[in-house]
Amino acid sequence: MTSISTLSPPPPPAARARAAAAAATQHHHPPFQFRLTKPPKVKPSPTPHQISSSSSSSSSSSSSSPPRSKSFIMPNPESIIHPKAVAVITGAASGIGLACAHFYAKAGMSVVLVDINETALKSAEQNIKQVPGVGEVFSMVVDVSIVEQVEGLREKVLDVFGEVHVLQNNAGLGRPTPAFSLDRSLADLQKDWDTVLNTNFRGILNVAQAFAPHMARQENDSVIINTGSKQGITCPPGNAGYNVSKAAVKTFTEQLAHELRNTAPGNCSAHLFVPGWVHTGLTGAAKGGSKPSGAWTPEQTVDYMTHKIFEEGDFYVICPDNETSSAMDQARIMWSLGDIIENRPALSRWHPEFSANFEDFMAARLGLGGRSRSRGRAVDRVSTPQPGLFE
Repeated sequence: MTSISTLSPPPPPAARARAAAAAATQHHHPPFQFRLTKPPKVKPSPTPHQISSSSSSSSSSSSSSPPRSKSFIMPNPESIIHPKAVAVITGAASGIGLACAHFYAKAGMSVVLVDINETALKSAEQNIKQVPGVGEVFSMVVDVSIVEQVEGLREKVLDVFGEVHVLQNNAGLGRPTPAFSLDRSLADLQKDWDTVLNTNFRGILNVAQAFAPHMARQENDSVIINTGSKQGITCPPGNAGYNVSKAAVKTFTEQLAHELRNTAPGNCSAHLFVPGWVHTGLTGAAKGGSKPSGAWTPEQTVDYMTHKIFEEGDFYVICPDNETSSAMDQARIMWSLGDIIENRPALSRWHPEFSANFEDFMAARLGLGGRSRSRGRAVDRVSTPQPGLFE
């Protein structure tokens, strides 16, 4: 699995940026149109000193904070998403990767599908070729954890197309990876750790580092979109290796965005894409199970991601779902940061002495007026089942 990205000229002048913003509000960007209605605005997040484990300090949701600034002024979407532009997508054979391929194909782009599963990849390629108006489509079997294969992908793509407009760096997998084990051999445990880290982090690293130098110098605008996870931000216990891999993706993507922003001409941007609960192969879709009511489809998730990146220019794209709102995500992240600021125990949300404080904090942040006992996500989605609202 692999993905690629591209660079563009400096951000447009103010007049062009205003025109792009006005067009975005109408959700009409010729020659394509986003299917997502504009998400509601979220209340400004409080400053760090307002984060507290006590319900009294956490209830001060009325406090204001300065308006956020964009890390990158996104060029007009038409400069990236247009007929014959090129999207390279890793992990493209199913789930979110395949939904991305459909989105870019419907915009008339050429699409390069990358995955390690040859059978599923060939099926996906035939599927995307049927999309009316799609540009060129081809697929390539790549193990993104092997840098030589990633270099081969890069050379093939640049030989065929010359540049990349969207690098959707999406390949990932899961394995049971506790921090240590009482009943598994060290060799067995570390084999799973290596598999997870090599694909989820090293794969993202390999693809981004292979393509970024070319995208940073190419003539046209481009984006690198790395897929992270909420588990790499709030780090729920029970799957340490996966959390570590996605935390590394977050940190790397932040560094990548900064370096691209400071590399002339500054036409390539990086973005961290953090899906919510999505019905994919990693969450049971591969076994033929029906979509849980709380989950989003891959298509809903891609609609949200493309809106936030191409219309609003966001770096952090943290997707809600039918069960977890953006306000809930923000509050959980605030609590996690509070562990450091207030020197609480690690992962205090799941600590018996702090779990009640956490629920009071969440109730206050969400305006529930008291401790919530709603059930939260289904048990089969939580690495270590916990009482209360909040994974």
